[in-house]
Amino acid sequence: MSDARLQGYYFVSDAGLSLAGNASDIAAAAVAGVTVLQYRAKEGTSRDCYEEARALRALCPKALFLVNDRVDLALAVGADGVHVGQDDLPCEVARALLGPGRVIGVTAHSVEEAHRAERAGADYVGVAPIFSTKTKADAGPGRGVELVRAVRAAVSIPIVAIGGIDLTNAASVIAAGADSICAISAVVRSPDVGAEIAKFQRLFSRR
Repeated sequence: MSDARLQGYYFVSDAGLSLAGNASDIAAAAVAGVTVLQYRAKEGTSRDCYEEARALRALCPKALFLVNDRVDLALAVGADGVHVGQDDLPCEVARALLGPGRVIGVTAHSVEEAHRAERAGADYVGVAPIFSTKTKADAGPGRGVELVRAVRAAVSIPIVAIGGIDLTNAASVIAAGADSICAISAVVRSPDVGAEIAKFQRLFSRR
């Protein structure tokens, strides 16, 4: 499936970086018109994550609400889908559990991984890391916009670019072929999350 909401700024929550907290950030993102929201929780019990994800899901009824890594949690809170990495459940297994109606994104660090994700039925690929980032400790060195160009030439599904993206380099990532961009620390560490999101959104209106 292809979801038109996989365009523009792609919001990922990060309680560890946030100045205001996940609920405040996601509420601001929803008001700013973000169409994709990913809930990511690396700490806390499954019960805590369930309660938080369920509450956050209610804040953005119109946006595509995805859960990072956790297929069980996505099912439990009625999320629209999941995003999985190379070390998480394979796309085919996630699809068998979620069914055909939900969105599955897969992280790809190379053209080969992007190809494999598309063949496995992924709805989009998260190409990463574009630039070096401290947000994810194990992300590895940045691959540059050349990776976006190469993946764009190789797959037909949407590309979400992530890793070290900020307002100084986002336009070059979009120009390279990204359908969507994710800039986490550049947004959630701002005292005005909505205003920062709006700046990224405007970059897509110039295409």
